[in-house]
Amino acid sequence: MPKIVNHEERRQEVVAAARRIILRDGIEAATTRAIAKEAGYSNGVLTHYFTDKDDILLSALQSSHRRITARLTAKLAGRTGLTALREVLLDNLPLDEERVQETGLEIGFWARSISSPALLQVQREEAADLRRLIRTLLQSARDTGELTTQENLDDITERLLALVDGLSVHRLLYPADNTRMERIMQSELDRLTHGRTSDSANSAAP
Repeated sequence: MPKIVNHEERRQEVVAAARRIILRDGIEAATTRAIAKEAGYSNGVLTHYFTDKDDILLSALQSSHRRITARLTAKLAGRTGLTALREVLLDNLPLDEERVQETGLEIGFWARSISSPALLQVQREEAADLRRLIRTLLQSARDTGELTTQENLDDITERLLALVDGLSVHRLLYPADNTRMERIMQSELDRLTHGRTSDSANSAAP
């Protein structure tokens, strides 16, 4: 009796192998030969399921984004306005090992995306989705009176995204106490709502 092959399962095994290599050795080490070896398949299997190396990398990036979206959707259940915004911002910071790995994967793709139109397009689409979500939550908070600042909401959105990116890169390069990242983000939210930093941030040690 011929062996039944689960094609989607095989694809996901290849994607998982690519992810492991990127996290362990960096994105440049994720060659088709290395991915095939990591997955336990021949190069021929990879070419059967994927167009080229970038197709595999793209699938790995999209798989990571789907996991992040599912986790964030669960966290936002029943939350709106600034409460939901805080969850979104903190979820995008590398505050635990899972998110450290996600951040490492994401940053690893940045340089590669510059020379790959397909990867760059996905990066931009995902970033646009996050930008829209943050902008929507800010508008909701303003509509309900939670957010009193008259600053342009698009500007606030960009600053919050830049803060997330900056803190994330610093966390990978210069590991520090996670509470500092949370405190900095909370101070920014407090500044938006009260025009000042929180007492806890002001009293914390430098």
